[in-house]
Amino acid sequence: MAEVPRPTDRVLVLGGGGVTGVAWELGLLLGLCEQGLDLTGADLIIGTSAGSVVAAQITSGTPLPELFEAQLRGYGAERPARVGVGTIARMVLASLGARTERDARARVGRMALSARTIPEAERRAVIASRLPTTTWPDRRVFITAVAVDDGEFVVFDRDSGVSLVDAVAASCAVPGVWPPATINGRCYIDGGMRSPANVHLAAGAGRVVVLAPIDRAFRRSNSVPAQVAALPATTRACAIFPDAAARAAIGRNVLDPARRAAAARAGRRQAASALDRVAAVWRD
Repeated sequence: MAEVPRPTDRVLVLGGGGVTGVAWELGLLLGLCEQGLDLTGADLIIGTSAGSVVAAQITSGTPLPELFEAQLRGYGAERPARVGVGTIARMVLASLGARTERDARARVGRMALSARTIPEAERRAVIASRLPTTTWPDRRVFITAVAVDDGEFVVFDRDSGVSLVDAVAASCAVPGVWPPATINGRCYIDGGMRSPANVHLAAGAGRVVVLAPIDRAFRRSNSVPAQVAALPATTRACAIFPDAAARAAIGRNVLDPARRAAAARAGRRQAASALDRVAAVWRD
C-alpha cells in the first residue's frame, strides 16, 4: 500500500494533459530550476496520466535540460490522436445512471474495452520509448490508474509489484483513444478518470505544488482547484496552470505531438511568472 505523505514532506503533483502536457510540465520544471527552484527533489512525486510520464522521467537521473530537448525533436514513436467531442460524449453517456463515482468509472472502463484502438503491445512500446529507464526509482513516486472491472482508483509505486512501464501505460490509457493496459490479468485506464491530478493523495504533506495542464474534472469536487482547496489548512499549497501563451501553444488537441515543442517552450517561459508563487510554498 502506498505510504501516506508526512507533515514534513514536500510533494510535487503532476497532472494529466496529453503529450503537450508532458512538454509543458518539463518546460516549466526546467524554467523554475534555471531560476534556482528545483522541484525534482520532492519527497514524494504524484503522477497522473501525462504527469506519470514526467514523474518517471525526472526521477530517472536524466538531467532536465536533456528531457526538455527531447520535447523539441520530432514525433519519435508518438502517434497523433485526438480526444474528440465524440469520445467525450461516449464517456458521458457510458457513465449516465451510475450510482456512485466508482460505478461511473467502471462504466467508462467498459466503454474503453469495446473501443477500437491500436494494439495494446504497440501502445506499451510507445510508453516505454518515453522513459529513460524502465526501473522504478529509489524514490517515493505514486502513479495513478483506474481499474476497468469495478472502477477502483489504484495507486502504483515501487512496492506494488507492477513494472514502471506498465504503471505508466495504465495511467496514460485514455478511454476510447488508447487501449486499457493489462497488468496481471486486470485492465486499467487513465488515472485522470478520477481527477486530472489526484491532489487528494498529497493530504497530510506540509508543502504541495501542483502542475496541472488541465484543471477541470467531470465532477467539480474532483477538479484541481477544488482538491487544492480541500487540503488541510496546515498545508502550504499552490497550483500552476498553463497561462494564455501556453494555452495557445498547446492548442485544442493535447494529444498532438506536433505541438510538443511549442508547449515545452511556453512552459519554460511561464516559469518566470510562476516563480514567486511556487517559491512561497516550496522554500523555507
